[in-house]
Amino acid sequence: MDINGASAIVTGGASGIGAASVRQLAAKGAKVVVADLQADKGEELAKEVGGIFVPVDVTDTAQIEAAVNAATELGPLRALVNSAGIGWAQRTIGKDGEFASAHDLDAYKKVIAINLIGTFDAVRLAATAMGRNEPLASGERGAIVNMASVAAFDGQIGQASYSSSKGGVVGMTLPVARDLAAVGVRVNTIAPGLIDTPIYGEGEASEAFKAKLGESVLFPKRLGAPDELASMVVELITNSYMNAEVIRVDGGIRMPPK
Repeated sequence: MDINGASAIVTGGASGIGAASVRQLAAKGAKVVVADLQADKGEELAKEVGGIFVPVDVTDTAQIEAAVNAATELGPLRALVNSAGIGWAQRTIGKDGEFASAHDLDAYKKVIAINLIGTFDAVRLAATAMGRNEPLASGERGAIVNMASVAAFDGQIGQASYSSSKGGVVGMTLPVARDLAAVGVRVNTIAPGLIDTPIYGEGEASEAFKAKLGESVLFPKRLGAPDELASMVVELITNSYMNAEVIRVDGGIRMPPK
């Protein structure tokens, strides 16, 4: 699928995997909407790639709609990348046998709201706009890439909320792809492994920590680079025969319990 001259939306597009995806989509000629809460980084990146920044909290439907409307003003919306997400680590129960020390239920709901419901909300709204596009010669109107995690399959101790949210993203892939086939919109999901993003911080201690983490990867024994994820994002968008698939991009890692 040719995205040159079309518009694209990347949620969580101001940093990490999202920012790498923004740059690679722009290099293919797409006019990219950087949809994020980080206004300073988002505006700087949008200026760099000739796109636009739209402030988006994915738990706010109106803000997602604003991003979709902004994209359609740039050109036909043919690509959505859902990269916005948060993590949380807490065991399901505490060690003292008290209800108060069990997993924070509000935290669980927040992770689900952002990672799972926010992803679905962006999908349903962007796909609605894509369905209004004139179909390309192959009949397709757009493509969506959602970001899950290997935690959807190999969730570690304390990852109940995160794994639940990412498992939901994996689980929606096939049924949503079946729904959207009617309008020629493809849906795929990437499950990243350990990726070198700002979440690990900066400095010597951070580099040492990342090197230690990398030892658990099958091969190559390092964290993945955001560009390595973004190249898969572009492939899933532009390869017209990729649909309804979940792909691990993880260096072969299988996460241990902790």
